[in-house]
Amino acid sequence: MEYRGKRKLIIAFSVVLTILLVAVVSVFIASGCFLKSKYLETWNKNYSENYKDVRVKIISNGILAASGHNMQPWKIKLDDDKNIFYLYADSHLLNLEVDPLARQTMITQGTFLEYLIVAGKKIGYDVNIELFPKGVYDEKDLVNSMSSKPVAKINLSKTEESAHLYNYMFYPDTNREAYEKTKLTKDQISTLKLLSEENIDIRILDGEEDLKRLGTLAMKGAEIEAGIHRMNVESANVFRSNEYTKNKFRYGYSFEGQDIKGLKMYLLEGAITLIPSINSEKASKDMYISSTKNSIDNTPCYGIVATKGNSRIEQVKSGMVYSRLVLTAQSLGLAMQPLSQVLEEYPEMKDQYTKIHKEFAFPGETLQMLFRIGKPTKEVPKSMRKDVMDIIEK
Repeated sequence: MEYRGKRKLIIAFSVVLTILLVAVVSVFIASGCFLKSKYLETWNKNYSENYKDVRVKIISNGILAASGHNMQPWKIKLDDDKNIFYLYADSHLLNLEVDPLARQTMITQGTFLEYLIVAGKKIGYDVNIELFPKGVYDEKDLVNSMSSKPVAKINLSKTEESAHLYNYMFYPDTNREAYEKTKLTKDQISTLKLLSEENIDIRILDGEEDLKRLGTLAMKGAEIEAGIHRMNVESANVFRSNEYTKNKFRYGYSFEGQDIKGLKMYLLEGAITLIPSINSEKASKDMYISSTKNSIDNTPCYGIVATKGNSRIEQVKSGMVYSRLVLTAQSLGLAMQPLSQVLEEYPEMKDQYTKIHKEFAFPGETLQMLFRIGKPTKEVPKSMRKDVMDIIEK
């Protein structure tokens, strides 16, 4: 009898173990962990060597630039002249709930253009940029204007090669983790502030009152956005929950953007794929709020990019300045993270938008970017990037 009891126990244990093993295997299969991460290929320094056209080589590096909500809303038209191409904003990739006026989309055009400049220098080309060569948008018909009017005409001309800042293009552009409490040095602050240009001001704020006030405003902005259903729906629509969708749609959100990687990422991807309800609106909101609070609580310094007005040209140029800041910060051993929510222009954010402008902008100015900056405590994974041919019109 004792033997039979032990045998039944062993059989039961084996069955449970088998079920658990099958469940774990199913989760990993559902995550697509065995697939090649094509969405990371663009980060390879040799990636641009796949293309003979020097314009495509440069564009393939430009895709590494930061973009609002990682939408990468860039569209390229190559000219018959082998030195010329045009950048358009992709109107199919707008986030009209959080960015109803497409201001962030214009900033994103600028981040891309600045990366083109750095990439061009690396292979011996000046990237000459003419903004809105066919005129600025018709604001009453914005979507059609984006399709018909380029943001920029880019003309390449030979120059001496320079690798200045090039290697830092291959670092993740955003780090949401905790930063060290150490403040920036005077030299670091001076170096960053020198990146400003006419009508575009860079402010570095590390005083206790500024840290407290900007942290409060940024946190409130995050809480407001997280509590709006239509915003959550918009984000959920571009969340890539597993390796299959990340390879198919190489833009938007993924777990990498929340600094989750490795086995933990695959387990979460598989679980959410098999049981989508796990990724409920409340769960996403709680994770976002918790992550934002951790970031803000571990921030030694904030930065602001402000423009004299708020024209489309100023928006694009502020994006170019922001990319300069990102790359230079990397060269100084620093990391950055934009905190865009409190600067967004939809009705529920109006009070916070007004407050931050009243407290931190001069009369008539527009705050285009708010970001945290500091020495990172850990490395973060790279996020999805499109294949260069995905943004070039056939």
